[in-house]
Amino acid sequence: MSQTPRPSTGEPEPPPRPPFGHRVRILRRLTVQGWFLLAVAALCVMTLGAGSVAAATLARTTETGDHLIDEVSPARTQAFRLQAALLDQETGIRGYQLTKDEDLLEPYRRGLTDESAARARLGDLVEGLDRPVADLRAVDRAAREWRTGFAGPALAGASGDAASVAGAKQAFDRVRAALDAQQEHLGQEQRAARAAFADARSDRDRALIAALVAFLLTGVAITVLVHFTVVRPLDTVRTASRRVAGGDFDHAIPAHGPADLRTLAAAVEGMRLRVVSELATSRHDEAELARQAAELDASAVELRRSNAELEQFAYVASHDLQEPLRKVASFCQLLEKRYGDQLDDRAAQYIGFAVDGAKRMQILINDLLTFSRVGRVQDAQEPVALDAALDRAVRNLSVTIEETGAVLERPAELPEVVGDPMLLTMLWQNLVGNAVKFRRPDRDPRVAVTVDRDDEAGFWTFTVTDNGIGIAEEFAEKVFVIFQRLHARDAYAGTGIGLSLCKKVVEHSGGRIWIDTAHTDGTRIAFTLPVPEAQELAEVPEVPEVANASEVAETEEAVETVGTTTEGSTV
Repeated sequence: MSQTPRPSTGEPEPPPRPPFGHRVRILRRLTVQGWFLLAVAALCVMTLGAGSVAAATLARTTETGDHLIDEVSPARTQAFRLQAALLDQETGIRGYQLTKDEDLLEPYRRGLTDESAARARLGDLVEGLDRPVADLRAVDRAAREWRTGFAGPALAGASGDAASVAGAKQAFDRVRAALDAQQEHLGQEQRAARAAFADARSDRDRALIAALVAFLLTGVAITVLVHFTVVRPLDTVRTASRRVAGGDFDHAIPAHGPADLRTLAAAVEGMRLRVVSELATSRHDEAELARQAAELDASAVELRRSNAELEQFAYVASHDLQEPLRKVASFCQLLEKRYGDQLDDRAAQYIGFAVDGAKRMQILINDLLTFSRVGRVQDAQEPVALDAALDRAVRNLSVTIEETGAVLERPAELPEVVGDPMLLTMLWQNLVGNAVKFRRPDRDPRVAVTVDRDDEAGFWTFTVTDNGIGIAEEFAEKVFVIFQRLHARDAYAGTGIGLSLCKKVVEHSGGRIWIDTAHTDGTRIAFTLPVPEAQELAEVPEVPEVANASEVAETEEAVETVGTTTEGSTV
């Protein structure tokens, strides 16, 4: 159904009023500060209104009071003085007419002076008041007529017969009538002024009481506003937060009140949700950790069983495997010795291959046993003079050093560290042995040992530098992996365990080892060991139980023979 358009009147239409819901949304966006500013603005508007009303009532009270005190009451007083002055004049003239005594004119003359003063003062007081001004003019007119018609002739010596006296009395009665009318009207004006003053004072009192009541109501309204917009929402958030803190993590934080308090409640709710999420994750992780701990316990049990089997295998390898190898090598050598003249060169070569393989297998088994026992069997923690350890290593390598003509340069004094003497001897022996082994054919090997102290880090830094064939940068990490060889076995003998054994010894002692790739003329191997006073001595782990006492004996035998086994190892 179509609507009839409103006729245009030529005047701009008023802007549409915002809907109630829009105003509610605006109020919901107000913050605590906004609500307080709104309350302060309302209080200011009310204060201005109350002040305006109070000022108007006070001005009215002051005006009516001033009119009564400064105008009406003094005017009536001056009217009485004017009346008294005119009565004095009439009395003086009447006495003079009867006696012709000049002394009796004194009241008349004084009355003229008093009349003039009272008339001037009364004229100033009633200026602007219509009726009092008219009354004053009437009095002036009647007094003038009396003085002109009777007082003047009496002073000029006119006779005071009965007719003249009666006429003067009538004339002065008109003066009295004018004075009485003036007094009556001034009395009415005074009563009206008093009534207006009383009304103004009542209005003033009512206005002040209304302002006081309005202020009290405004204070109550602000208190209620603060309670419902600030105190109550904060109390709700505090109560809900305490429930959450008490363990009820599923209790939601309600959001009420101004915008900033709702934002605060939303932030606390978000924190609660995150805590709940983190708690759920933590419980899940705790359950997962418990499961993994159980698996680790089971793995530890399995690992202990496997270690026991490996220890048993080490015992077998050190006894049962080496014994057949020694027999193979021995019988092959017996065959060559007894039947050498009956064998051709190829048979003798095959026998040589078998003997060499058996010996290399024996060396490899001894090296593996030595590698596996680092940190397990050899794990002494005591002060070790590195000079003595290097001396033992050099003695073990004395034959190789003499054959190659190698020169060893070393500091006058090496420091003392905490570790296992045998392991540190093996470390020096492998590093110096490799430096001599991997020499250039056109020059005599030269090995230099240096040491430096880093007080800030708390480590000694050692370097072993040779003038040999060197190690390419891309193999700087590979050489420390067990069984990794960079050369063929026929070029350089060894098992490929030497540097991996060095890495295990250094890391077990609390340091690290690396290839200095910046050095190009040969090879420079650097390693660190903790300074004793900065080193925290770890608890010595228990030596795992071995199969029997013969394994311990075999272990000691393997360590004793390190001079022969590790000398043949290689990177």
